[in-house]
Amino acid sequence: MYGGVFDSDAIEKLIKEKEKLTEVPNFWDNHEEAEKVMAQIRKLKNRIEPWKKLLSDIDDLEAMYELAMESQDSNDEDEVRSMLNAAKEKFEKLNILNLLSGEVDQNDAYLTVHSGAGGTEACDWVYMLSRMYLRWAERHGYKTEIMDELEAEGGLKSITIQISGDFVYGYLKGEGGIHRLVRISPFDANARRHTSFASVYVYPVLDDTIEVDIKPEDLRVDTYRAGGKGGQHVNKTDSAVRFTHIPTGIVVACQTERSQLMNRQSCMNMLKARLYEYYREEKEKENAKFAAEKKDISFGSQIRSYVFCPYTMVKDHRTKYSVGNIQGVMDGDLDEFMNAYLLAKWKGLPMDSGDDEDD
Repeated sequence: MYGGVFDSDAIEKLIKEKEKLTEVPNFWDNHEEAEKVMAQIRKLKNRIEPWKKLLSDIDDLEAMYELAMESQDSNDEDEVRSMLNAAKEKFEKLNILNLLSGEVDQNDAYLTVHSGAGGTEACDWVYMLSRMYLRWAERHGYKTEIMDELEAEGGLKSITIQISGDFVYGYLKGEGGIHRLVRISPFDANARRHTSFASVYVYPVLDDTIEVDIKPEDLRVDTYRAGGKGGQHVNKTDSAVRFTHIPTGIVVACQTERSQLMNRQSCMNMLKARLYEYYREEKEKENAKFAAEKKDISFGSQIRSYVFCPYTMVKDHRTKYSVGNIQGVMDGDLDEFMNAYLLAKWKGLPMDSGDDEDD
């Protein structure tokens, strides 16, 4: 395996320890804590059960190979090749999953997209990117919730989405940075080619095991009426909430719920997640890891380009991975880009964003 350390015995032991907790008579008295334990058991099993299934598949493959050698039947040989290819594909996917061994890689994630240079075009680009990530989440059966969005002419000025599921943050963490769009603008009567930019930020949803200290005096709270499309969607109370963390300048907002109290709680959760990333950056001094988020949302700083014209290609400038099926990518086919990023990080390869010679 080329992933992190994978100790099946340790995981099996931990599963048994967690399952013993569920046998305690008053286990379900604290329903919230009980659900956390059950979720931990599910995540541990999801980490080891696929490897057990792969080992079983390999045993079947060996048996089929012996049968094919004895029979010399071409149909049996074809079956062996098919089983071998399936096992290889499963092995690669499990190894990628094994790379997600960070402290918060298993967690849900907040994903925020902001428009950059490009005006109306950039706002449409934010909408297109948000749709792309929603489609990606849908492909994996993840739950999504729009926490905040700011509409603008042509699309969205910004949007924040919570995506929930196993290892969501681990997969999405490489998506943070500047994304560039090149296409014939549908907003240009002269059908000229335009370049637009949007910035993607990804940060983990934190659980109770990770503490982030926020002093009341460091927090400015603003309330306002939630935006909407008119009619029944217009909120008539100041239920939307915006938190500003004064020392860092980090701003988060939520207008999902009708209740201001619930929006405040969601805002606090998002702020803790943003501060966790911020403080980790300060502590570890991994400037390269977060450099994309600090650059101007404009030329020369993108991590990925999406070119619709004069040719079709999506290219990640850090890993050099590219595909020609741009429509598939816009429909959420992002796994290969994410896998390439994880492998490059594990191998310690340099991953500079910006323009390439052949771009």
